[in-house]
Amino acid sequence: MDPRLETNKQTVLDFYEVGLNQKDFAAAAKLVGDRYVQHNPRIADGIEGFEAFLCQLRADFPALRAEVKRIFADGDFVIAHVHGVRVPGTPGTAIVDIFRLDDQGKIIEHWDVMQPIPETAANPNGMF
Repeated sequence: MDPRLETNKQTVLDFYEVGLNQKDFAAAAKLVGDRYVQHNPRIADGIEGFEAFLCQLRADFPALRAEVKRIFADGDFVIAHVHGVRVPGTPGTAIVDIFRLDDQGKIIEHWDVMQPIPETAANPNGMF
């Protein structure tokens, strides 16, 4: 097994903790490479776009939490299945994030898909 896979997964886990949960831009920026390509249409490209996104989260959703339920690595890619809750007490959002990391283990690209968690479901399986 390639040890980079575990290292890359840990980098992404650290990014969630310091970036999204603690909203600490300086700490999160250390995990990002020289070029950060963003595919979420609501967030601007580059580290500056991520900084603006964190500033918005701090202002609008200071109690936001992201809990990684599953994480997978394949080559330079890390995929995370995440439960995001912007406001405590609400069902939140099911998220799949895809990150690409460079040869130095820095995050350089991000994609995501999000689905609101409904109050009721047609099955008892849950989203996680």
